[in-house]
Amino acid sequence: MERVKGRSGMGAAGRGWNQLPERARTLIPATILILLAVLYPWYHENWLAEFTNVPVIINFPSVSTAVIVIVFVIMAVGLNIVVGYAGLLDLGYVAFYAVGAYTAGWLASGHFQQVSFHFGSAGISRDLNGIHVNVWIVLLAAGLLTALAGIIIGLPTLRLRGDYLAIVTLGFGEIVPVFVRNGDNLGGFNLTAGTFGINPIDSPGFGEGLNGAWGGLPVNFQQSFIREKLFFYAALALLLITLFCSVRLRESRLGRAWIAIREDETAAAAMGIPLMRTKTWAYALGAFFGGIAGAYYASFKSGAFPSEFYFNISVFLLCMVVLGGMGSVWGVVTAGSILAWLNVEGLANIGTYLKRQTPLDFEVAKYQFGIYGVIIVLMMLFRPTGLIPERRRKLEMEEGVQDESVYGASR
Repeated sequence: MERVKGRSGMGAAGRGWNQLPERARTLIPATILILLAVLYPWYHENWLAEFTNVPVIINFPSVSTAVIVIVFVIMAVGLNIVVGYAGLLDLGYVAFYAVGAYTAGWLASGHFQQVSFHFGSAGISRDLNGIHVNVWIVLLAAGLLTALAGIIIGLPTLRLRGDYLAIVTLGFGEIVPVFVRNGDNLGGFNLTAGTFGINPIDSPGFGEGLNGAWGGLPVNFQQSFIREKLFFYAALALLLITLFCSVRLRESRLGRAWIAIREDETAAAAMGIPLMRTKTWAYALGAFFGGIAGAYYASFKSGAFPSEFYFNISVFLLCMVVLGGMGSVWGVVTAGSILAWLNVEGLANIGTYLKRQTPLDFEVAKYQFGIYGVIIVLMMLFRPTGLIPERRRKLEMEEGVQDESVYGASR
């Protein structure tokens, strides 16, 4: 009887949940997740940090690791606009990541020693040479410059589809890292500092003026004793802005045009959707968020190094989109968080745990991309729509989109 009561209670709760408005069913889980994310530094420091021998996980992600995870999730959400919304397979997304990082290096460091320009720099001596623009302005500039790069990359590929599109974007993704590695001598001009990279890059901050006017605002993140928490909350704010823009874009007229192109490009063109302009917007907006993420990561790491921009990053981000569910914002966030954590420290922790519990001497981290490949294959076999599938794609996979046969129609 107790089991029957329990089941009926759960059934009643499920029916009550389903009776809520759709907007409420979306906002309630999102609000809970946002609160958990906002409070993460607090309960990690006061509770989770004490658990140092959790099975498999061993250690919960530090606040610094969480910053890197958030940056990768921002890039995955940006790539989801191109791949998930518009259906344009992009294998060169790392190029936008690199452009954003080097934009921060050009506009917020002492790389160009021949000039001395300061504009809103926070915690930076005015006597230092170089270009030192406030990092918050640099993030916007990096997004705009990367959007321009997205348009430049997108225009030659707009008439291509499928494998041809993937090959061309792969080529652009390889060109940019090679260029930054060899951009230290362009006719005698050092643009990218070659293999050494550009460092140090200025940190975000609010400067002496805002600190004095408002009180309590950090002058410079790197110089603060709560550096990691400041970077975490700034990264979380950028992620929330990215998610808001992504959701609003999906529901907009432009977003519906992207989805129409993804489903049937020929039919979309026949219905009057301007293919070139719509695809260009997808490339530009997807690149915009990738550029912001790259600039912020460079500021967090205090440097832009060519060794960090390689093809595997593009594949890694694409795996996040596929694993989460193409076109699904919350699916990409979930899959991006899992894969980014595995990449940063998760696989290393799992390897350490296996060494402690078994006699096998097996370096799990060495086979990371093979492990990611196995995860994707299993997902395609057992859950092809992703962890949290987009509603439209889920219906297509479960019910199909074909018309009913005339001969099979019931009379």
